[in-house]
Amino acid sequence: MSSRLIGVGVGPGDPELVTVKGVDALRAADVVVVPVMDTGERGRAEATVLHYVPAEKVVRVVFALNERTDRKRREAAWDAAGERVAGLLRGRGTVAFATIGDPNVYSTFTYLAHTVGELVPGLVVETVPGITAMQDLAARSGAVLTEGTEPLTLVPVTAGAAVLKEALAGPGTVVAYKFGRQAGEVAEALRETGRLDDAVWGSALGLPEESVRSAAEMDGSPLPYLSTLIAPPRRAGGRGGKL
Repeated sequence: MSSRLIGVGVGPGDPELVTVKGVDALRAADVVVVPVMDTGERGRAEATVLHYVPAEKVVRVVFALNERTDRKRREAAWDAAGERVAGLLRGRGTVAFATIGDPNVYSTFTYLAHTVGELVPGLVVETVPGITAMQDLAARSGAVLTEGTEPLTLVPVTAGAAVLKEALAGPGTVVAYKFGRQAGEVAEALRETGRLDDAVWGSALGLPEESVRSAAEMDGSPLPYLSTLIAPPRRAGGRGGKL
């Protein structure tokens, strides 16, 4: 019988936004792995998982999620995490890995699955989609992500504010992830491209410390790292005009 590694998207933080299929996968797995930083604090994925499975079924695996500069340290952490999960798979049939958002959108799971696949012959890898932060922010703020034939561009601002500015100069809605540390540059890019007034940002969605605000309120101060931005295009009136 082949070992199975299942990446389960558990949404942006609100436990009510885990799909029924996701909950079933977490409960059916022999063990549920949750990623934690080496500082040890509980992350959003772990907090969400504990609403649905007992703590004794959850295994915390350290990833260098906050390491941006030391490549050797980051790769060593990946190797150690891969070995840890591979060991769990050898002793059990199915391991679920809980990831915030969706496992196929800028997720730790992508890299983990590649690493573990090289360590466990015959490994079967599956994913269960999850609700993303941009979907949750759109719902909470009333922002419309797309209409008609508009494109949708998703940019991680860890790639640099210049990449975001280029996207903002194009058509359709632009969504920015992980922009909090560069909030000042992002606000300036929105201003220069005429998108500031209609844009919204949010952080800690569905959690007690949730913040959902107009981008026009940004004053250049750093925001939480996992902040999400939605910058819609200017839309002309006319019901059904873009269908």
